[in-house]
Amino acid sequence: MHLRHQIVALAIVPLIVAILTVTAFITWQSTRLAQSSIDTFERNMLKAKETELLNLTNLAISAIQEIYADAGEQDEAAKERVRSILTALDYGTDGYFFVYDYDGNNVVHPRQTFRPGHNWLDLTDPDGDKVIANLIAKAKEGGGLHQYKWEKPSSGEIADKLSFAVGLEKWKWMVGTGVYLDDVYAQTAAANADTRRNIRATFTIVALIAVPAVLLVFATCLWITLHERRLADDKLTALTQRVIDAQEEERARLARELHDGISQSLVGVRYAIDLASRKAKGNADDASAAIDRGAEALTQAIKEVRRLSHELRPRVLDDLGITPALKSLAQNFGERTGIEIDVQADGPDVLKAEASTALYRIAQEALTNIERHAGASRVNVRLWRERQRVRMTISDNGGGFDGSSAGAWPKSGGLGLRNMQERMSHFGGILLVKSSADGTTLTAMLPKSANRPEDKQVAA
Repeated sequence: MHLRHQIVALAIVPLIVAILTVTAFITWQSTRLAQSSIDTFERNMLKAKETELLNLTNLAISAIQEIYADAGEQDEAAKERVRSILTALDYGTDGYFFVYDYDGNNVVHPRQTFRPGHNWLDLTDPDGDKVIANLIAKAKEGGGLHQYKWEKPSSGEIADKLSFAVGLEKWKWMVGTGVYLDDVYAQTAAANADTRRNIRATFTIVALIAVPAVLLVFATCLWITLHERRLADDKLTALTQRVIDAQEEERARLARELHDGISQSLVGVRYAIDLASRKAKGNADDASAAIDRGAEALTQAIKEVRRLSHELRPRVLDDLGITPALKSLAQNFGERTGIEIDVQADGPDVLKAEASTALYRIAQEALTNIERHAGASRVNVRLWRERQRVRMTISDNGGGFDGSSAGAWPKSGGLGLRNMQERMSHFGGILLVKSSADGTTLTAMLPKSANRPEDKQVAA
């Protein structure tokens, strides 16, 4: 090869290798991130299923509680009434309640009518799990979840099922219900397949485009390298801000969805109303009370949705600024917790919208930690300006925490103080925390650069 060709090859080949290597790394990293997101999605769906099972079981127990409490150990009439109620309490083709006594004899099974009256203690699923014995064990322990394989009524196929079992100790009965997990796994598998297809397509497209583009890149490599380095620094800064903005946009979206679509949250109310309807049709004396309980539960659900919507993205922060938003947050905090809280906010709102949001989130996180862990009776919030720099302090008279825990409230969970510090560091600010047995003081300090441009000009 001529020297010129060697120079070209020496310049181009490493570039091609670098592009392919980076593409492969990005593909691998994207796969990991996508898998992590899918795993989180699956865990959240399973947690939602567990919560649904607990609510359904509580509903069933509430439906039979009055009969069960008044009955004796050998009250066959009461047992028959309970069997009838639990048989009728179904929720769809695949949703039903089942009952076994502690010896393994089936008492109620609305979908498989051949089971009542027979002993199934030694029944095992295709994985060798002793289903009934394990469910009874969970009931004897005071209630718990158990996953196994069972025939799905709607399709007749064997599918994974998650059940919650609780015991009626007086009668030695195990009452349970379950949900099938095949839809969860199907959605996860579909997401995995889509991710793999997208990653393969991306890798192929990048590889096909990268090689022809190398010649053009080589012709202007020096200029592009210097230019791209400057752009990369700017993009990294912009990316950090976009992550924070995306979090805020997601909070706003969740607030709207919680406000507009709360059917899942009201499933308990639905069953309470169904119970009241059945009692009304049966001319029961307590039908009115059941309706009142359902209405009260509905009212509480609506209040909770409104509270969550406000906490996720308060409109007052966008419309009026940080000072009214902090006062509104403090007022809601005081009404909810009964803790005395005082807010002192001096001067006009001069912060950029992003900085106001960061300061509000820090206050929100601090008040949440105080409510959960501080055991305080009084909280002071102060917002002021010092030499054109905005400052905020939040102090309480609670028990404090151990400073050796890297500044995070030990039991708070989540990102805690680290999230506050990241919000402040984005604007070049400082977050200080001082804690002792007499209480905790959090101080957030923002630089002049966090002010709106017009306010910085006035200050100059």
